[in-house]
Amino acid sequence: MELEDGTIVSCDRFRVALCTCRRSRRYPWCDTSHRDRTRER
Repeated sequence: MELEDGTIVSCDRFRVALCTCRRSRRYPWCDTSHRDRTRER
């Protein structure tokens, strides 16, 4: 996958989810860390 800045990232998992909240520690891959964090306003 190519990011906006041109960086190419890959993942060795069979199934992945893309992070849309930008809270993931493994961005651009979702690590479900959004579940543990409070929502910012």
